[in-house]
Amino acid sequence: MWIEQAAYANRWRDVTPGAKALFAGCGLAAAFVAPDWKAELLLAALLAAVTLGGARVPARLYARVVAPAGSFVVLSCATLLVAVAPSAGGWPEVHWHAAGWPEAALTGTRAMAALAAMVGLVLTTPLSDLIGLARRLRVPEVLVDVMVLCYRMVFVFMEAWDDGVTAQAARLGYGPFRRSVRSLALLAANLAAQIWSRALALQAAASARNGDGPLDFLAPDYAHARRDLRVAGCAGAALLAGMVALRGGLA
Repeated sequence: MWIEQAAYANRWRDVTPGAKALFAGCGLAAAFVAPDWKAELLLAALLAAVTLGGARVPARLYARVVAPAGSFVVLSCATLLVAVAPSAGGWPEVHWHAAGWPEAALTGTRAMAALAAMVGLVLTTPLSDLIGLARRLRVPEVLVDVMVLCYRMVFVFMEAWDDGVTAQAARLGYGPFRRSVRSLALLAANLAAQIWSRALALQAAASARNGDGPLDFLAPDYAHARRDLRVAGCAGAALLAGMVALRGGLA
């Protein structure tokens, strides 16, 4: 829900999704061109600043979205700094691997720069616009339909979850630890059957309307699409040129 809130409430809501996708793609390419971890860190900061300052996405919401993926990146890179070696006692020895620091730093900052590019796209573009863009880019209809159905079922699941938690709380289902665990288990079992039933009902409704083709919907018109594409292309090219220049300067 945080992502959807930002996608519909940001300053760039009326910018064509093609422009935002073009800039994000250039940012992603620049992350692979950057020469070292310092350049990657600079690129990540620039992309985050564009999302926070340009699109006016709230900093707290941005941090909440980035935190799970960022924690995974940090944990993954930390494993590059640990070496495991066999020992005579049978138990492996774990020790600090200082030689892995350059690789860990480059990998982590590159992942964060790529993450900043993608997060900037999803926090400024609703999924319905991304689906429309995918259709215009000739993505196979099967994949687009799966995206639409998954998007729909996420909100169905959230609604069912909220209703279940409210009903259990009204019956004092959450108190001691054992009772809370039992309530969560019952809720999960009930949701599995309920979501399956709703998915079958959705399929039956589509079949009743002879819905055997793609799931079409109206796409909004963007008054300044060409201008947005030009601005995004110039900004993305500047990012790439800057990273290429840094790479050439260090070569």
